[in-house]
Amino acid sequence: MSANPGADGADAPAVRMEGVEKWYGTYHALKNVDLEVASGERIVVCGPSGSGKSTLIRCINQLEVVQKGRIVVDGIELTAGHKNVDKVRRDVGMVFQQFNLFPHMTVLENCMLAPLKVRRAAKAEAEATARKYLERVRIPEQADKYPAQLSGGQQQRVAIARALCMNPRIMLFDEPTSALDPEMVKEVLDTMIDLAGEGMTMLVVTHEMGFARQVADRVIFMDQGEIVEMAGPEEFFSRPKHERTRTFLGQIAH
Repeated sequence: MSANPGADGADAPAVRMEGVEKWYGTYHALKNVDLEVASGERIVVCGPSGSGKSTLIRCINQLEVVQKGRIVVDGIELTAGHKNVDKVRRDVGMVFQQFNLFPHMTVLENCMLAPLKVRRAAKAEAEATARKYLERVRIPEQADKYPAQLSGGQQQRVAIARALCMNPRIMLFDEPTSALDPEMVKEVLDTMIDLAGEGMTMLVVTHEMGFARQVADRVIFMDQGEIVEMAGPEEFFSRPKHERTRTFLGQIAH
């Protein structure tokens, strides 16, 4: 993946953010953010707590509304009305820190819900799709269980399968392993590594630097609402240019 995605003009970027500004009251959460993500590119976003990294990806499907700037996803201008937002959300999957599964529904029912309600899929089609993606995240045998019967790692894999059931073009992950016990982190990261290997466009907010080294085309470091550094993983980890990046990497190094 080129370090300058979309420069050849062959394909429009999957995501383009231009001069994006976000405030919460007087708190300036994002400051003049510019970012292009090519189709099929894998971006890892890292930074200290409160740096704006989760806000950044939540703006991509308008879970957070920006006050200034422009966001275009798959060629669709997000700031042009709610119909566009709904269209983009159908094609952008999101996995959160918390699994957000419906406790009164089985794993299979959780995965079938959005295709049935949003895409108006036939029940047999929705079930076949759900079972396909439960197989893909390697928990097909859990289909008839309820979320409370699963481990945290299994629940997060269900959340990934549920997002995949909408056949998204882009997947957003907001610290998907931060709520997990250490022994469950690997199974979720392995699932995400498999997904990355299939060419899915991915933006991942995480502190898992081993994942960033293995999977990312580019790593972004954010601090105080700004993109401070953006580079391929080899350059990012071996030759960071900015002092703030070096301090951060020094703090998280084992």
